[in-house]
Amino acid sequence: MSPGTSAYIGRFAPSPSGALHFGSLLAALASFLDARACGGQWLLRMEDLDPAREPPGAADQILYLLEHLGLHWDGPVVYQSERQAAYADALEQLREAGLVFPCDCTRKRMRQLENVYDGHCRKRAQVPEPHALRLRIENREITLSDQIQGCYGQNLSQECGDFIIRRKDGLIAYQLAVVVDDAWQNISHIVRGFDLLDSTPRQLYLQEKLGLPLPRYAHIPVASDAMGQKLSKQHFARPLDQGRAAEHIHRALEFLGQAPPPALQQATVEELLAWGIEHWDIHEVPRLATIPINED
Repeated sequence: MSPGTSAYIGRFAPSPSGALHFGSLLAALASFLDARACGGQWLLRMEDLDPAREPPGAADQILYLLEHLGLHWDGPVVYQSERQAAYADALEQLREAGLVFPCDCTRKRMRQLENVYDGHCRKRAQVPEPHALRLRIENREITLSDQIQGCYGQNLSQECGDFIIRRKDGLIAYQLAVVVDDAWQNISHIVRGFDLLDSTPRQLYLQEKLGLPLPRYAHIPVASDAMGQKLSKQHFARPLDQGRAAEHIHRALEFLGQAPPPALQQATVEELLAWGIEHWDIHEVPRLATIPINED
């Protein structure tokens, strides 16, 4: 049985590859406020599909800090590592439709192609193991109307080509797992970072081919460091200090264009979130890809 039935169901889906940082908080807070302001549910999903990149205890640390920040989710946490049967079913559905083919192209070859796959393995009679599985795509534009960024589109054949849905190491690719789980959890609205906007046409294409409903998308700008790089664990973004929870929430509200009044400078986490829910306006979120921020 799917875990939700209300009209609005949002979610936050972190990867437990390290501690929460300010960039993670922005995605969590924006999705939380949008769900709560609409009277909807806010679900939590751990995208723990790559054990080699997940330090022990990272998922529990994320859950603990979210609770300390007042971002309380509805229902049980979903772990993608426990959803392998559902991904295998979706993969088989695509295979039966003739949309899947094996590929053993190397990362070096893909870099030479500037990561736009050229269909090299589409018609090969046999492809040796280990190989990835790619999804056959069509030469057409995939578009969406993003609640923040406006109209966005891609011709997948020109901008990425047939894309991977199962990796060479046997792990299910993010693009397939995310659409399967969003449909299973009845996710109606997805609020996440701008860095995932260019993945959305691939997800829309997969949703179409699997006969899944299409959520509504909103992509917030991502915070960047002094070098213009997205705040991320890979770029050594500073973990959030739980002792400064209210300060982090206030700063995130400002970043998201919500303009909390000066009277909230010394407010508690609970007071800030209550104000944020009451005054949330997704149309005030800056229509930008990135916003530089000082982590000090």
